[in-house]
Amino acid sequence: MQKLGAEFFGTFWLVLGGCGSAVLAAAFPGVGIGLHGVSLAFGLTVLTMAFAIGHISGCHLNPAVSVGLWLGGRFPAKDLPGYIVAQVLGGIAAGGVLYLIASGKAGFDVAAGFASNGYGEHSPGGYSLMAALVTEVVMTAFFLVVILGATDQRAPAGFAPIAIGLCLTLIHLISIPVTNTSVNPARSTGVALYVGGWAVAQLWLFWVAPIIGAGVGAGIYRFISREQK
Repeated sequence: MQKLGAEFFGTFWLVLGGCGSAVLAAAFPGVGIGLHGVSLAFGLTVLTMAFAIGHISGCHLNPAVSVGLWLGGRFPAKDLPGYIVAQVLGGIAAGGVLYLIASGKAGFDVAAGFASNGYGEHSPGGYSLMAALVTEVVMTAFFLVVILGATDQRAPAGFAPIAIGLCLTLIHLISIPVTNTSVNPARSTGVALYVGGWAVAQLWLFWVAPIIGAGVGAGIYRFISREQK
């Protein structure tokens, strides 16, 4: 329960911090943080939580990461269901808190997107379903390569949270225009449920693509990290 609690609160922080920056601060008049600030916010949520709870639960905060770590031989299959449920519930709880905050401003309209992920007409840059699929698979794959590499026992000790946080920042800098960046089904679910309609209809992609990408990333890392005999 301690591990599941850590995953719940860690994912809560990721969704509140990352999506909250997008909803509340990205376009704030005069000092809006824009794409760069939102990207950094997502990276900082993972970096801070990795230091805070990494020693408790491993700080996955993401069903795709948990699946990728399992496929990479770093995580037991028996723990997958509990972790995924805790992560999704944490994301939904954070979406609820963010909704309460954002709706305190006159004129707030959840239909504007509420930091949801999307493709086609709901992509920030108007990118197609295929572009969104490729983006999410590739970005998640390299996220897993970095996670597995940074946490490898052969890697320099103590620096994994920095590498992983910066990697997530870079992923957002690349892919916010395409899908608003998911690479995390819990993050996508946490806000899509409050938007409903199109956000829920397109949510399938932001489960399928990150999990496929996680499997690809685990396979890549297993291949390149094999010790020579």
